[in-house]
Amino acid sequence: MPAPRLVLFDMDDVLCHYDWPGRVAALARLAGLAGDAYPDDVWDADLEDRADRGEIDAAEYLARFGSRLGLSLNRAQWVENRRAAMTPWPDMLALAKAISERATVAILSNNGHLTGECIDALFPELRPIFGERITMSARLGAQKPDPEVYHRALALFGFSAHETLFTDDRAENVDGAIAAGLMGHVHAGPDTLRTRLAELGLPIST
Repeated sequence: MPAPRLVLFDMDDVLCHYDWPGRVAALARLAGLAGDAYPDDVWDADLEDRADRGEIDAAEYLARFGSRLGLSLNRAQWVENRRAAMTPWPDMLALAKAISERATVAILSNNGHLTGECIDALFPELRPIFGERITMSARLGAQKPDPEVYHRALALFGFSAHETLFTDDRAENVDGAIAAGLMGHVHAGPDTLRTRLAELGLPIST
């Protein structure tokens, strides 16, 4: 097995902590709901899945997202809420930077067009490391763990499955990547990723 030429990262809970419960609670407060509101009162899982698959554009998503809350939510408000739930992990970003000096690095995240359009406002630390190789599943018309989304991401980035390592905090997404022919690693912190890379012939020191 060749050493990876492409290391493909998930974003949330791999490169940053994504506080989904905190985000939902903040949305509930924004909507004026009681503190014991259920997540389903403010979060539409079907809408998120459709957005992740690219079935609706950014404007429609934002309108439906706000409608769920009974609000006319603008893009700046959405960005503020999403960004507040994201805490970058400096150790993972440093590792990604170190990897980029030995191989190509890229991001494949299950997210909609709105996240893709706002990524520099949401997570400005990414661009200096990953450049233009940041894609949301919506752009590819499929979502993890569907093997097709990995094939489309590799076509976009110009790499083959057998030379790509994919890391994600969700085992089912890693399983989908393996089914698509990629090497896989379930994220558990920088040390385990560094060990996995060394096993694959790509030792990284930071």
